Amino acid sequence: MGEQLTLVEAVRTALARAMNDDDNVVVLGEDVGALGGVFRATDGLAAAHGTDRVLDMPISESMFVGLAVGLSTEGFRPVVEYQFMGFLYPALEQLACHASRMRTRTRGRLTCPLVIRAPYGGGVHAPEHHSESFEAAIAHIPGLRVVIPSSPAKAYGLLLAAIRDPDPVVFLEPKRLYRAAHEEVVDDGVALPLDRCFTLRSGADLTMVTWGACTVEALAAADHLAGDGISAEVIDVATIKPLDMTTILESVRRTGRCVIVHEAPRSGGVGAEIAASLADDGLTSLLAPVTRVTGYDAVPPLYRLEHHYFPTTERVVDAAHRVLEYA
Repeated sequence: MGEQLTLVEAVRTALARAMNDDDNVVVLGEDVGALGGVFRATDGLAAAHGTDRVLDMPISESMFVGLAVGLSTEGFRPVVEYQFMGFLYPALEQLACHASRMRTRTRGRLTCPLVIRAPYGGGVHAPEHHSESFEAAIAHIPGLRVVIPSSPAKAYGLLLAAIRDPDPVVFLEPKRLYRAAHEEVVDDGVALPLDRCFTLRSGADLTMVTWGACTVEALAAADHLAGDGISAEVIDVATIKPLDMTTILESVRRTGRCVIVHEAPRSGGVGAEIAASLADDGLTSLLAPVTRVTGYDAVPPLYRLEHHYFPTTERVVDAAHRVLEYA
């Protein structure tokens, strides 16, 4: 039997399990030790494993991811916490020029088993640098894997898989879900598969593709549509890079219709990549144009506007009706 955990508690449990199982796993970032992280995801780890494995870093985001890249090439498995995704911008040079290229640069002689953790998206009524959703920019960098859990159990299993992976993983945690719900999580050390979508709900009339916090709106929309006799399949992408298009294509070939839902801005988003892939390989199966329900092409809003920015259940339901009514 497992425990009822929130998503942030599941992250902490996975970190503790990884550190217990492998002495080479180290955690570093701003305030991860004494404070236990800004969202308390690392609370208690320094007391359990010592400050030589849970290291508080100065406010120098580029420096400490560079340190982690070096550690990873010397046999360690560093897990770096960024307090917010918006603080990742200074680290992109290290990720794009070094972490992502280590395997090819050394012709496989070195790898970079590094995990970057960052709370992302809105939901805590914070200023704009604390509410970023630029996962598409990171996914565009070859050599990086990008993973986004949508529930406590997925956070636990996917984070363990990310830590055990031999190559760099950016692990984005939707903070809107950090304490939104409890789910049974068994701390058995079993990882979930990376690079694979999860079908959260089966359906026959249309496919909804989403990830992270927007799984909440997608599932709520599917419930609403079911009341109208419409059967919607809901797919949680989970790993947005590399994309498991096989699962998405199989679903769309059965339903003929697709709605993509994500919090990030519309232009250049991962939803556009999925839509393009459907056009490449599933065009003859589509009975209607692929529709996207997204955030807006705007700087992430301050807290008083946040509720206007998110894709809502109503917007998802309206999009579903549009693709279903397409002649």
